[in-house]
Amino acid sequence: MPYKFNDARRDKFDKAQYSVTNWSEYNESLRQRGDVTIWVSDDVAQNWSSPRRKTRGGQPRYSDLAIEICLTLRVVFRLALRQTQGFMRSIAKLMGMEFLVPDFSTLSRRGKALKLVQNRRAASRPTTLIVDSTGLKVHGGNDWHEEKHGTKKARKTWRKLHIGLDPETGDIVASKLTTEHVGDETALPHLLSDMDEDVGRFLADGAYDGQGVTDCLIEKFGHEVEIIIPPPKNAVRCKNAQRNHHIDVIAQIGRMSWQTKTGYNERSRVEAQIGRWKQAIGDRLQAHDFDNQIVEAKIASKALNRMTGLGRAVYERVV
Repeated sequence: MPYKFNDARRDKFDKAQYSVTNWSEYNESLRQRGDVTIWVSDDVAQNWSSPRRKTRGGQPRYSDLAIEICLTLRVVFRLALRQTQGFMRSIAKLMGMEFLVPDFSTLSRRGKALKLVQNRRAASRPTTLIVDSTGLKVHGGNDWHEEKHGTKKARKTWRKLHIGLDPETGDIVASKLTTEHVGDETALPHLLSDMDEDVGRFLADGAYDGQGVTDCLIEKFGHEVEIIIPPPKNAVRCKNAQRNHHIDVIAQIGRMSWQTKTGYNERSRVEAQIGRWKQAIGDRLQAHDFDNQIVEAKIASKALNRMTGLGRAVYERVV
């Protein structure tokens, strides 16, 4: 990683200390994450049933909103599909609502083609986009049996989650779930396909260093976009003017100073967001079908943005 460059030879310094200045508001936002009324609104009964279709075919009983609410509760509270059905049934009873709750098979079937509308907060234009990827487990396997009885190891697999973060609002503005064989550069066009925001700065790690990434960003956001990607230490000049400028600046002032000058250190925010994802949502996917896993990842992104909207911690550096 670039921040470890020449770590053995550079001067050591004490780690910066920070304190939260809005503890009361931030504590209340953390409590609200477990409030069921945050995830189930009062007008849910009016929009629970699906509108009558005017074309041929069967009439769906539940609206997309009803399926989304149930699957959101499953992701936030880490429930199985049957427990999700029982949990939603008890919520309807406590709220005095009389409506049928989708069973676990309906949630699984309707979840494959569920269309979500991301509620994003407006930010100043143009925005900064920071992207990164991480792995999510799928089939856990039984490590205890493997260690205790020497059973055959399970063939574990995992998925790759690509996210784009807006550091100003703290929202995940883009997310894409792929198989483990899809590289970061290959997944970037699909990650940006759902974005409508105007991006002025793009930050990513060295895995995105390639001409394909530059062409994709220019095509999507125009030639004015500032691309901040650290070139490798053995990088050579090419036709990319911004990359050549980064190579020249690093050769003159060093990589650490380049990180500070360009604001590349801000990329740590997307790594913190990935850690927040795995702490609040979990490091594994509950669904087994790949289509359901894609919807589960999008619901998790929307749920995290909802949590961020409740309140964020404001940090102040302690001298």
